[in-house]
Amino acid sequence: MHIVKAAGGRLLATEEWGRPDGRPVLYAHGTPMSRLARYPDGQLFEALNVRLITYDRPGFGASSVARGRQVADAAADMSAVLDAYGIDRLPVFGVSGGGPHALAFAASHPERVTRVATLASPAPCDAAGLDWFADMVEMNRDSATAALAGRSALAEHFANSGSFDLAELLPDAERAVLQRPEVGAMLTEAYAEAVRPGIDGWIDDELALFGLPWGFAPQEIAVPAFIWHGGADRIIPPTHGRWLAEQIPSAVHQEQPEAGHVGHFDATPAILRWLLSDDAAGSEA
Repeated sequence: MHIVKAAGGRLLATEEWGRPDGRPVLYAHGTPMSRLARYPDGQLFEALNVRLITYDRPGFGASSVARGRQVADAAADMSAVLDAYGIDRLPVFGVSGGGPHALAFAASHPERVTRVATLASPAPCDAAGLDWFADMVEMNRDSATAALAGRSALAEHFANSGSFDLAELLPDAERAVLQRPEVGAMLTEAYAEAVRPGIDGWIDDELALFGLPWGFAPQEIAVPAFIWHGGADRIIPPTHGRWLAEQIPSAVHQEQPEAGHVGHFDATPAILRWLLSDDAAGSEA
């Protein structure tokens, strides 16, 4: 773990995976996850000569809390991480709740982002023309509805929510992904680290993603972008990915019909290859 200083004296915990001398790629973890979340087979990073850099968003793991943060605020944190590592430009990608944060960095700092990709990302809560809740599982509908009512309502929702079995919400193919030993071990470790200091980071993340304007417009993104989504996703329905792809002028869109939310694990190798491509015009993964 490496600690980076961010604006206001906050601390950001970072981690590196893969080849220390490889091509740097920045990753934004899902919600609720931590810097320990990543593609579970490190051989992929070795094969692609990747130096993957991850970090805890505020309030998760070992990163300081930043109450009232917007998604757009992640851009300054990501820039601080690059400064600390002495990196000028790199590709960035995010999974699920990390997707909007990766897009925020691309929108605010195109001079530092070569390419951006999202996998299973939500659209903003104020997305014009999108039926935001359509085909979404009840768990996420309830959480997002609470976020729209404010932090107190969201905190109360968390306090009153019982435990749930994610596997019960997913198609059979996705259950098989979660049952892979390497996936299960990584997710267990990454989640435990995320909530180790409590759930303030989780609450702030959901409030930023689902209850507040993001603080930037996807239409502002000018760097090559790739939007991946599973057609069977009910955690974040595929209409969200379609909406994002329609808004981002540079976006390539891929919807995999049989894949659900955790289908992003199997999609990651191709996305990484696309991120590392030198084709500035973009191409399908």
